[in-house]
Amino acid sequence: MTDSSIQQVVLKIHSRCDLACDHCYVYEHADQSWRARPVRISEETVELVARRLADYAHSRGLDSVSVILHGGEPLLVGPAQLRRICAELTRTLSPVTTLDLRIHTNGVTLNAAHLEVFREFGVKVSISLDGDQAANDRHRLDRRGRSSHERVLRAIGLLRRPENRHLWSGLLCTVDVANDPVAVHDALTALDPPRIDYLLPHSTWEHPPPSGPSSSPTPYADWLLAVFDRWERQGRRVPVRTFDSVLSTLRGGPSLTEAMGLAPSDLAVVETDGSFEQADSLKTAFAGAPATGYHVRDHGFAEFAEHPGVRARQSGVLGVSETCRSCPVLESCGGGLYAHRYSPERGFDNPSVFCRDLRALVEGVAERVTDHSLSAAVCGPVQLRFAQVELDRLLLARVHAELAGDPAADLAWRLLGRLDAEPAAQSRLNALLTHPYLRTSLLSSLRGPVDTPRFLSVAAAAAVHAGAEVSLAWEQPGRRLYLPTLGTLSLSKPGRVEVEVGADGFRVWDGTGRVSLPSARPAEWRPLATVAVEGGPELLVDDADPYRECFPAEATPPLEPADLALFRKRLLRTAELLEERFPAWRDGPYAGTVTTITPLVAGAGVRPGADHGLGALGVAVDVEPEELVLALPGLARRARLTALRQTADLNAPGSAAGLFLDRVGELLGAGDHEAAARALTALTLRPEHELTATGAVLAAQMWNEWAQGRG
Repeated sequence: MTDSSIQQVVLKIHSRCDLACDHCYVYEHADQSWRARPVRISEETVELVARRLADYAHSRGLDSVSVILHGGEPLLVGPAQLRRICAELTRTLSPVTTLDLRIHTNGVTLNAAHLEVFREFGVKVSISLDGDQAANDRHRLDRRGRSSHERVLRAIGLLRRPENRHLWSGLLCTVDVANDPVAVHDALTALDPPRIDYLLPHSTWEHPPPSGPSSSPTPYADWLLAVFDRWERQGRRVPVRTFDSVLSTLRGGPSLTEAMGLAPSDLAVVETDGSFEQADSLKTAFAGAPATGYHVRDHGFAEFAEHPGVRARQSGVLGVSETCRSCPVLESCGGGLYAHRYSPERGFDNPSVFCRDLRALVEGVAERVTDHSLSAAVCGPVQLRFAQVELDRLLLARVHAELAGDPAADLAWRLLGRLDAEPAAQSRLNALLTHPYLRTSLLSSLRGPVDTPRFLSVAAAAAVHAGAEVSLAWEQPGRRLYLPTLGTLSLSKPGRVEVEVGADGFRVWDGTGRVSLPSARPAEWRPLATVAVEGGPELLVDDADPYRECFPAEATPPLEPADLALFRKRLLRTAELLEERFPAWRDGPYAGTVTTITPLVAGAGVRPGADHGLGALGVAVDVEPEELVLALPGLARRARLTALRQTADLNAPGSAAGLFLDRVGELLGAGDHEAAARALTALTLRPEHELTATGAVLAAQMWNEWAQGRG
């Protein structure tokens, strides 16, 4: 059973609405408990919820909690009460944790007074809109039968103003397959929202969704895939949570929505009367489905989290039906929204009523994003290295795009472009671009914030390698200036540094004096060490890169000279043993899979890392050469497979073929040829579309390696 903290609270502050949407799960579905609720939440209930949540956040050590103001229509409480609610939540929770305040609204009555409150407390606003006027008015009319579309557009216009734009979190659109999907998507993207969330209409096996005008067995998948195709043609200009979630889970990442994926529920609902309830969507199942019998007067969030209904939605694979557990798209679909699984006969022990649609959607997205063509990267180490360089160039360009307009960054970018255009300098530039921790730093910058000093130090190192004349300056945050692949300069103090590069070396000025390199004193300049045997590849020992902490074990600080000498001796002996036992090592398909060794703390063994480019390996300072030699074949196979996946599609994302490729690599690395043959045979029996042309070539190479091992 997964243990998951409650981190989102839907707080119902008004139980009535000014629209009469005929697909609303609160008023039009099985649970009609709203009729007995207070219209407005009381100040006493808000205070009690805030204290209960603060106590829970403190006891669980939560870094943040999200409170979503909801209804009915939450704006109906009016700006004055909204301010009191936000103030109470902020006053009570902010000393304990970071409070993320949000509101979900139809936007009909949104005005300047509301927005003044939202700016004061940083409240993020999501608005429901089902597309253009024809699509929106199909369901979202007011109580007099009038269109709400124009009033919602007026609200969105207010949110798009510069002073409010940061408050707008996105649009929520309920799918109706009777509407034109492209027209709906175009109408929504024309408003330039920060995000769109497409929601399936709440339905169960007892009350299935409308099938629409199509005779297709998967009308909702067809509708969403038409939107996906339009989204792709637009260059994915606006994030779409449904699609982003599928893409994430297909690549092994997390689900981004409760409606899909196996992530445990972290949501609590508190009604206007202070009652704890489970997810609102359960109101579509049967009367009383979301009820817990708990109240904030008598129970805390820790007790709510232990409620059997809540725990049932935190059990991952074990919480879905047997049909779902055998489905190939389970990791992406997750059995669908819990409420959509309900039937009177079996309760929630069913696949989603949208089962066929969800599978078709996931498989349709996987097919669309899979490149089935043959990548040259699988043909040999030179081609793989080239593909890795191209990937790093792309990432470097994206980081520069984040820095565009910064004079120093623009100068560095022009330098890199000039070096790339000079044949004599290009190979040296490529050697720098394939340094594995460059990838780590670029990915970190793209996740934010951008590491400007790192970007500039990369350009400086490129100039040093090429002997190109340039002068670069930047603010260095610490006293150690690391130039990737070269070494570390000790500065007199943090602050502005200037690096001047020429044909005879380079000089660094840190405000107190200039240091000329590589002739500087050892106390100032510490170059990186290398290890090589005659005729073999040279390995870089990088114990200084600030981004080398990407292994599941701690990296050592820069080694003292005696410790470094001993470590290099161990690596040298390992290289000699490799040459003796595997003379074809440096020329085979695994050449270049280990280029950079980072010392790890004693006892850590040999560790592959994550989020770095091809070539990095973590090795404990006390590792024995024999241990390292035995580990390297398996690690090299894994490194090559990872590098191929970084630059090419080997299989349709989410398909079982990817697991078989992993398994075969592990078995070949371990020398278990009998089990490897079984796994390879099972791989060849997978549906033909699961392996791309690149993956098929890799499987053939594995068969050849198996045959050579047997011989």
